[in-house]
Amino acid sequence: MLKREQGPWTEIIDKEETTLPKERIDSGLHITFINHTTFLIQVEGVNILTDPVWSERTSPFTWAGPKRMRQPGVKMEDLPSIDFIILSHNHYDHLDITTVKELVKKHQPKIITPLGVKAFLEEEEIIGAQDMDWWDEKRLTDNISIQAVPAQHFSGRGMFDRDKTLWCGYVIKRKTGNLYFAGDTGYNETTFKEIGEKCAPIQVSILPIGAYKPTWFMQNIHTSPEDAVKIFVDTKTEWAVASHFGTFPLADDGQTEPIEELKEALEKYKINSEKFVALREGSKLELK
Repeated sequence: MLKREQGPWTEIIDKEETTLPKERIDSGLHITFINHTTFLIQVEGVNILTDPVWSERTSPFTWAGPKRMRQPGVKMEDLPSIDFIILSHNHYDHLDITTVKELVKKHQPKIITPLGVKAFLEEEEIIGAQDMDWWDEKRLTDNISIQAVPAQHFSGRGMFDRDKTLWCGYVIKRKTGNLYFAGDTGYNETTFKEIGEKCAPIQVSILPIGAYKPTWFMQNIHTSPEDAVKIFVDTKTEWAVASHFGTFPLADDGQTEPIEELKEALEKYKINSEKFVALREGSKLELK
């Protein structure tokens, strides 16, 4: 039997003050890191949330399962008006139904989902989501559209529904450069080169760097920091933001290992560390 040992994790209560997001921005692009794969994307006067998770555990239970080790960078009550929620797949650390219900109640956002997830939301009395297959494209406003793109992962919320619904990433398209949200994925060169070619130019990508150990078990479904750097190269992205690290202990890598190994990978591939950043919760990347 292969030996497994999880790296260290510490629950951190961060009391540092953060700047609250603006209600809207008319030009440029703001990407605020909230936690895990939850980002507030503000672009062209539109506010988009990715895979929103504010619960204390990513689990069907309130008393067991991966526990939050860092607080969200923005409190739910401090969010600006949310126009769209995009969900990459139905795993508990990406589709937090309690959070989604609260957001729908307060903001009435439109929800974009992979195939089959709309039906699950309807079972939870959340009506009006729009399913997308890989390479489907929908217009969100006059100025931006969204395209679902392939990912190498799986889906399931219980013992009997594995791969019954789709998983995907998304590309938000705009005239001055596209934004790629990878969601949750393993690495294969063919997929990401195809995304880079079909969705060019990609100005910024949000790429997962955590929950990758042990490699023999995780490599097909979760990217390591080096894999994320390969995606950065394959998609010819100008800027990248790290996701899927430091919040919930989901695998054997420790809390800080993804950031440390990201730095090593950027050095290995001779990429400026300012081009691929791991943000602190509540901080943001601002681009024109």
